[in-house]
Amino acid sequence: MRKAHIVRSSPVLTSPRVMQMTALFDVPPAENSTVEWDVALPVDEKPWSIGLIVGASGSGKTTVARELFGDRIVDRHEWPGDRSILDAFPKSMGIKDITGALTAVGFGSAPNWMRPFHVLSNGEQFRVTVARALAEAGKELVVIDEFTSVIDRAVAKVASHSVQKAVRRNGGQLVAVACHYDIIEWLQPDWVFEPHTNSFEWRCLRRRPQLDIEVRSASKEIWPLFSKYHYLSANLHTAAKCVAAFYQDRPIAFSSVRYFPHPHAKDIMMGHRLVVLPDFQGLGLGGILDDWLGQWLWERGWRYHNVVAHPAMIASYSRSPRWRMQTSGIRTTGGKRGIASMKKHQAQFSAQRNSVTFAYTAPAGSESKPRLKKALEL
Repeated sequence: MRKAHIVRSSPVLTSPRVMQMTALFDVPPAENSTVEWDVALPVDEKPWSIGLIVGASGSGKTTVARELFGDRIVDRHEWPGDRSILDAFPKSMGIKDITGALTAVGFGSAPNWMRPFHVLSNGEQFRVTVARALAEAGKELVVIDEFTSVIDRAVAKVASHSVQKAVRRNGGQLVAVACHYDIIEWLQPDWVFEPHTNSFEWRCLRRRPQLDIEVRSASKEIWPLFSKYHYLSANLHTAAKCVAAFYQDRPIAFSSVRYFPHPHAKDIMMGHRLVVLPDFQGLGLGGILDDWLGQWLWERGWRYHNVVAHPAMIASYSRSPRWRMQTSGIRTTGGKRGIASMKKHQAQFSAQRNSVTFAYTAPAGSESKPRLKKALEL
């Protein structure tokens, strides 16, 4: 049981304006302004991963957090003004560990990892701050004040979901101090404390709320919204067929395919570009969009292959029952002539980068593969 009797008092200096205010609003004059809290949090009674202290501004959230967890609060980090955020992580961490920590909290855009902290968006800064705090703390407790307070509320929900997954996966502990209640179902805290009512509640994990996403064909004109976040290239092939995922009519994920000129098979489409906007990373939207596209193509008689180089994407495809690994390295499934025909396509992958080819597999229960429809209605 963590207990504390907290008193915060400050002297009231009399001034003409103070006297006018007390008379106007019938407030009794006082020598001191005092606020008190009696807090008892039974957080030692059973194991937990995530706690939430929540309430409106002025309710005492930060005061309580500092009293109970003061030495674990992350106020701010020092970030190099002209160097990549990667250089601010502990020197003991390897680059794979750092990029893994960033990806775990939903910040998986490799081009943006090279930027200084101050040029990132509010949502990106929040995720990077959490990633660094968790990395430096290891499995120790981390307390983050003003949790998601300065970011868009839709982004706050997605970020909360990514953070809670990262904390539970790593076996650490996090206490979030927030003024917004809309993140509760996304953060999935094990306990919630409200200072203004002095109420404490243990919670059970529940499924996060659904995010209603619409997938539809898209024009190449929306590619510039996504191009700067692609980890490999900002170019889009003129023959690419494009689809996008929309949330509240806002494009948040993009995928495209192009015909694969195989010397024998004439029914292969190759994944071309797949990007999820940083604010919506961490929900698995890339995999969902590619699964949808793979099934859509399969139902029209096409096979769908993807050459993947991003470590997180390789791991995701490897876990999925809908994707079968074909090759590893700078290779395709078309033999020597297939490799030659795709030489330009493969040139973007360096010999040092691990790339893996995956083929989409329709789930059990799907109808037998239909005859190929040459025309794509994308």
